[in-house]
Amino acid sequence: MSFTWTERRGKAVDLEFDFEKRYRLFREIIETLVLTVLMFLVIRLAVQNFNIDGMSMEPSLHNQELVIVDKWSYFFHAPGRGDVVVFVAPPNPTQDYIKRIVGLPGDVVTIQDTRVSVNNRQLTESYVDPRRQGNPYAPINNMVIPQGAYFVLGDNRNGSSDSRDWGCVPQQNIIGRAALVYWPLGQDNFGFLPGVSSVYNNVGQSTQATSNNLCPIRHVQPAASTTSQHNQITVTPSDQSNPLSTASMLLLPCLYVGLTHRRRRHHHVQEECS
Repeated sequence: MSFTWTERRGKAVDLEFDFEKRYRLFREIIETLVLTVLMFLVIRLAVQNFNIDGMSMEPSLHNQELVIVDKWSYFFHAPGRGDVVVFVAPPNPTQDYIKRIVGLPGDVVTIQDTRVSVNNRQLTESYVDPRRQGNPYAPINNMVIPQGAYFVLGDNRNGSSDSRDWGCVPQQNIIGRAALVYWPLGQDNFGFLPGVSSVYNNVGQSTQATSNNLCPIRHVQPAASTTSQHNQITVTPSDQSNPLSTASMLLLPCLYVGLTHRRRRHHHVQEECS
């Protein structure tokens, strides 16, 4: 009789231990999934990848490249001269463009032929190919950049529709800063975009307080735009059709971190049991 009681008690203990193991496993799986999803959402809000469609940023960016755009850093500091930014296009709000910031709010920009000056300092732009230099637009003389707006140019000056054409970009239109070219592999510009702040080292603050020649800001598409006359570059979120989308790129490291967290917890539980 005592043997039967001991046997039943042993089975009950085994069932209780088995239930506890399953509960711990279930809890670890849920914690891993929650951690993975939270990490994915946080990173997804911080970066996004875009597909380059056009040649107006040559030689810095090539047609059909994929770039990672940092959408978070401008929450902590304002855009700077030389930054390559993705923004909602003033001439066409249904499209996103990618250009380089040349003028900040309050700056005075002058463009004569191939010469670009900011605050009376002529720029020596290392990122512009001399063979692509040019200015198919009218000269700009002492144009003041309004507050809350930026003057942008394509690196391919002969084939870019930019602030020379449709005016300045409102700050609220800026999506983020292009940070990294990651596809195709082996490109001459593969990797992080180089910093060009040295180009603007000698550009000081503008001494021109007011001017009647303010850079225009367009908030809607104009009735007759000249963008079709030039080799305009657009960027599109590559999540829609590209297998190397932001979602798939971010899911893998998030899963890795989540599984690592689960393995550590499992190892900790084993140590407690031993």
